[in-house]
Amino acid sequence: MTQALRLGIAGLGTVGVGVVKIIRRQAELLELRTGRPLQIVAVSARDQGKDRGVNLSGYEWETDPVALARRDDIDVFVELMGGENGPAKAAVETALATGKDVVTANKALLAIHGQALAEQAEAAGRVIRFEAAVAGGIPVIKALTEGLAGNEITRVMGVMNGTCNYILTRMQSEGLGYNALFEECAQLGYLEADPNLDVGGIDAAHKLALLAAIAFGTKPNFKGIEIEGIEHISLDDIHQAADMGYRIKLLGVAQRSARGLVQRMQPCLVPSDSPLGQLEGGTNMVVIEGDAVEQIVLRGPGAGEGPTASAVLGDICDLARGLRIPTFGQPATTLKKLPAARVGLPAPYYLRLSLLDKPGALAKIAAILGDAGVSIDRMRQYGHTESTAPVLIVTHKTTRAALDVALDGFRATDVVAGEPVALRIEQV
Repeated sequence: MTQALRLGIAGLGTVGVGVVKIIRRQAELLELRTGRPLQIVAVSARDQGKDRGVNLSGYEWETDPVALARRDDIDVFVELMGGENGPAKAAVETALATGKDVVTANKALLAIHGQALAEQAEAAGRVIRFEAAVAGGIPVIKALTEGLAGNEITRVMGVMNGTCNYILTRMQSEGLGYNALFEECAQLGYLEADPNLDVGGIDAAHKLALLAAIAFGTKPNFKGIEIEGIEHISLDDIHQAADMGYRIKLLGVAQRSARGLVQRMQPCLVPSDSPLGQLEGGTNMVVIEGDAVEQIVLRGPGAGEGPTASAVLGDICDLARGLRIPTFGQPATTLKKLPAARVGLPAPYYLRLSLLDKPGALAKIAAILGDAGVSIDRMRQYGHTESTAPVLIVTHKTTRAALDVALDGFRATDVVAGEPVALRIEQV
């Protein structure tokens, strides 16, 4: 009989339990597809007595995940605890050091420590797989490392946080404000323990760092990502964007420029009739552009027990089949360290600002834009109050550097109330 692939699973939350369920439910199918049985030997979590809705009595139990990683009766350490440091990092390092392959869903760990872990794994002849770390059930890592291996990737972009997409689409469809929807997401359990990881764009930026590393053959550089969340998006922004034929999305974009690697995670306007513009609810989407394939679009559930566990099983099955590739698609020692480029390709921008009701206020704004080299494509004034006049401006293509000069000028003048909102209009 073919030897089973022996698994140790650390972390028995939603995803960990989902993995156990799939392995039990699909045992025969998985063996047919991989050529060998998949066997859970031991598991680890903090509370052994917790009711998780699945019988775990047939597995060895380790309270300490590092002890699980050290066991000599497992072949693959499956890390589903989360966290960029602490037990997750220590256990993964121990697993690699003691001859185990690693499957993980931990985007933060790899975005911060991925280069060092990849080098450790490859020096030891081990493999780290992390399909579940990016976009849930969408096989985007596999697409980049395998299906598109013959392409020079020119741009990767996508909506990679379902909570943010849920909030933005509900703002448009229901006319509810950001604060009300934030509370709704909290009650539904959609938010991370630290909500800023979701709405602040950090969770999605972790994912972007991993995609960029694979796409462009670079060392993961989370610190090089420009990150902006959705907290300042108002219903006015949602409605005005719609009037112009756009939708607002928290969009991650990575592409090379002459100055280095551009990585940004920020709210952008995209055409309403584009695939990204039509994306609703908590669904994720990744768009990949390559020199040979041109553009492909991957869409699917970005989180949840079934989709994420499905991605974990995909990695486990590859290891069972004997498929072994470097962590980021090429040897870790060959990954380049590109500088973080803050200046991407020129693009039009959406600006919303509130002008005080003073003579010549609009002329001052136009002059500031002109002095910064930013030309106006469209401008409209709406919803005038007793003291302020909200103004919407769409610029012609410009650089972010030129726009920042104009924004500083707005802040220095005496005719702008509050902080201006500036959103890039991304060409899709």
